[in-house]
Amino acid sequence: MILARVVGTVVATRKDPRLVSSKLLVARPIDPHGKSEGTYVVAVDTVDAGVGETVLIVSGSSARMAAGLKDCPVDAAIVGIVDTVDVTDT
Repeated sequence: MILARVVGTVVATRKDPRLVSSKLLVARPIDPHGKSEGTYVVAVDTVDAGVGETVLIVSGSSARMAAGLKDCPVDAAIVGIVDTVDVTDT
């Protein structure tokens, strides 16, 4: 799973028919303290997330197992909206 912050949206009027009515969001991975890291990813939203929210993203075959995405051509899916992250650095 990837912890990420949603930073934008993607509009694609022409896409695979299996992705019609799917919301696509741009997210940037973050570390547990909220610092941006890595590159941006476009993910199918399965939980009605919005810009600015911290989310959980699954990728690869796990993304295709997310609700409503069976047999869809996706490599990343947002499967959770994060309320809090608690980290104990020792």
